[in-house]
Amino acid sequence: MTNENCDSTFYSCYLFDFDYTLADSAKGITFCFHLTMEAFGLPPVEDIVIERTIGLPMKDAVGRITGLRGDEKIEEFLTHYRALADQYMTANTHFYPEALPTLQKLKNRGARVAIISSKTSHRIREAFVRDKAENLVDFIIGCEEVNELKPSPEGIHLALSRFGFSPEDALYTGDSTTDAATAQNAGVAFFGVTHGVTTAEELAAYPHEAIGDSLETTLLLKRPPSGK
Repeated sequence: MTNENCDSTFYSCYLFDFDYTLADSAKGITFCFHLTMEAFGLPPVEDIVIERTIGLPMKDAVGRITGLRGDEKIEEFLTHYRALADQYMTANTHFYPEALPTLQKLKNRGARVAIISSKTSHRIREAFVRDKAENLVDFIIGCEEVNELKPSPEGIHLALSRFGFSPEDALYTGDSTTDAATAQNAGVAFFGVTHGVTTAEELAAYPHEAIGDSLETTLLLKRPPSGK
C-alpha cells in the first residue's frame, strides 16, 4: 500500500527513534541518574557511562550503569528515577534544530510519521505538546505498547500494521546500533543519524541507505526501485 498523496519517488512512511535522534535528552537522563544513584548510596559515574546507555531498555541501562542485579532492586531504583523524571526530564529535553522542520516537511509531502522508542510514549508526547508540535506525528509507540523492545521488530511491525504499509514503504531513522539492528530485523530501510554517541563507523556495520549528521537527509533519500 502507498499513500496516494505522497510522491512515490520517496518513502510513504517515516519512522523515527526519539532520544539522540529527534531530541537530546542526555542532560535530563544523566541528571536523574546521578540523583537516584546518590539517593541509593551508589558510587558516582561519569556522564558518558550513562549517555552510552541512552536508547536501551531502562532495566538494561540501570544494570549496566549501577551494577545492580535482580528485578526487585532495579525496579526500586526505577521507581525513584521515574519520580525525578516527572520533574526534570521534559524541561531538559530539546529537539535538534532541524527535527521539527523536517517532520513538518515530511507531513507537507503527504508522508505518514511515527516514533518507535524504548522510552515511555507519554514522556515523548510531553515534548511535542510543550513545543505545540503534536500534529507532526501520527502516533508514538513506546515501551508500554510492545511486548518486546528493540532490537525486536515488534514496534516497527505494529506501526506498519496501523498505517497499512509494507516494509518496503518505510524508512526508519535512528542513532544507535540497536536502531540499525531493529530496522534490519524488520526488513525496512535505515538511515543512521550521528547525533548521539554511536559513530558512523559503528552504524555502517549494518545495512543502511545513508549515514549522516542531519535529519534533513531523510527528505532526500529515495525509495529503491521495486524488486531491489
